[in-house]
Amino acid sequence: MAVGTGNIWRFPRVAAEWGGGTFLIAVTVGLVIWAVPLLMAEFLMGSRSRLGNVGAFRDFMGPRSTWAGAFMAMVTIAIMFYYGVVAGWCVRYFVVSATGAIGPEIDGQAYWDAFIANPVETVGYHAVAVAFSAVVVYKGIKGGLERVLKVFLPALLVILLVLAFRAVTLPGAEQGLRYLFIPDWGSLVSGRLWLEAFTQVAWSTGAGWGLIMVYAVYAREKEDIAVNSGIIAFSDVLVGILAAAVILGTLFAVAPTTAFAEEALGAGNVGLTFIYIVDLMATMPGAVVLAPLFFLALALAGISSLIAMFELGTTNLMNFGMSRHRAALWVGGAAFLFGVPSALNITFLDNQDWVWGVGLLISGLLTALAIIKYGVEKARAEINATSDVVVGRWWSVCIRLVPVIFVGVFSWWVYQSVADHPETWWNPFETFSTGTMVVQWLILFGVVYALNGFLTRRVEAGPMTRTDDVTGSATADRSGT
Repeated sequence: MAVGTGNIWRFPRVAAEWGGGTFLIAVTVGLVIWAVPLLMAEFLMGSRSRLGNVGAFRDFMGPRSTWAGAFMAMVTIAIMFYYGVVAGWCVRYFVVSATGAIGPEIDGQAYWDAFIANPVETVGYHAVAVAFSAVVVYKGIKGGLERVLKVFLPALLVILLVLAFRAVTLPGAEQGLRYLFIPDWGSLVSGRLWLEAFTQVAWSTGAGWGLIMVYAVYAREKEDIAVNSGIIAFSDVLVGILAAAVILGTLFAVAPTTAFAEEALGAGNVGLTFIYIVDLMATMPGAVVLAPLFFLALALAGISSLIAMFELGTTNLMNFGMSRHRAALWVGGAAFLFGVPSALNITFLDNQDWVWGVGLLISGLLTALAIIKYGVEKARAEINATSDVVVGRWWSVCIRLVPVIFVGVFSWWVYQSVADHPETWWNPFETFSTGTMVVQWLILFGVVYALNGFLTRRVEAGPMTRTDDVTGSATADRSGT
């Protein structure tokens, strides 16, 4: 659920730019006071309500706040629409690299431009990623998600370990590792460093996405909430560090100059991954093996997160009376249809990534407010009832700090938008404006708030224990036993 493309293409770039070792320190702090507390909160809400986001917020925050769960679910579903396109890019580059197309003669920029301008390929690979994810979710938790993901995730880890070993043994790789691990102590006083670290934590670990809330619906009743949440958060960062060793080690070892490597890091997620890395891997000895492995890792990370988003949509629809099979088909159809605009126009994709990526911060805020309304100490006691490790009062403090952290990080994103686009920051049709965020959020809020009463009445009233959500069969038992 947590490990996705952001671990492989964003974490290395941001870590190198913002102080290396000091960035890792800031990320660790962010894990402790933002990610782990929110993951615990989501885990508790899902495992106790045995309902998706909509029902969980109704049960924890009250009937008048059911809309908050719908808002969270729709933010993640909106991300799912364009994330299917991104996952399709990863699959496509794995396929072409496996056929040996990434060689010394390739021009990464021209290759990318030709691909992104070809609607048959962009829509086609989007369809492949969506269809695969829909089939996995259609088959249920045991027959689909568990069967696929217990292969995907170990494979991803093994591939990253192999690539990291190869990267760090390249002559010149030590310069890249210095960018990653050696602290720039002076940057610890930089507010921008902390904002970047908390943003990475919020986006990468899955805290605030509502995904772990849905997965927790199917967890054992006494599943250890505290330990699992810690494992998720810190393992996510571990994967990011491995990916950074791969990216930065390779980049500084193979790049013709340090200036070229720094230019690649400044090219953004897409530019670094699909242009500069392609150019550099094409010149490496063993590229015929290393390039497919790298893009396979990227595809595995992307698809595993996309599956989690499909499960979120499917579980919420099941709470309104749909069978798993029907719900998975509806989610798959919507994911393909509403992802097509992003597949056809990368500017539209960038806009959606901007709007709903920042919107995840609101989802994290709503989760904290739900726990505050429910009772922070009551929630902590319920977490401790399942946990081998006692969760102290630090968790209660951190949950109450989430609104304060939200104000700081969210204000920075708004400030950045206004500073970067001083003339058009208000324009709702500008790709990265504050105006486009606010307008789209208000539309979503208006819809879910207007439907609050309907959502409250129609979502399942009782807990789910043994249902067709687990096996994918057509039968259900909602007795609560």
